[in-house]
Amino acid sequence: MRINEVLDEIKHKYPGKNIILNDKHNLTEILCEVDPTSAHRDYSIAVSVIDEITPHYHDASVEVYEVIKGELKLYVNGAEYYLKEKESFTIQPGEKHWAKGDETWVKVTSKPGWSQGDHHKT
Repeated sequence: MRINEVLDEIKHKYPGKNIILNDKHNLTEILCEVDPTSAHRDYSIAVSVIDEITPHYHDASVEVYEVIKGELKLYVNGAEYYLKEKESFTIQPGEKHWAKGDETWVKVTSKPGWSQGDHHKT
């Protein structure tokens, strides 16, 4: 991932927003909290730039992944889906999912809002 270029673009598009690097030594995802849970509990919106996210599930949250730029391979409960720009997929609570991209920009909407306690790695 072109870390500096991606960070510059995120900072330009979403000034002042919180940016999270999933692993500074093996970076595979950069997340920008566009409309975080801390502003309201009912939902959250983030933009994730994905090379790969690790398998996980949520107890309560419904997530909608919408590709903003690039293409995404999304794996949900063992099934593989290919999403192109402007395509979306809804992930229900309890569904194990992960994704692969190539600096793929994805808008992630969570209802209720994302929380660490609802995020479980598999």
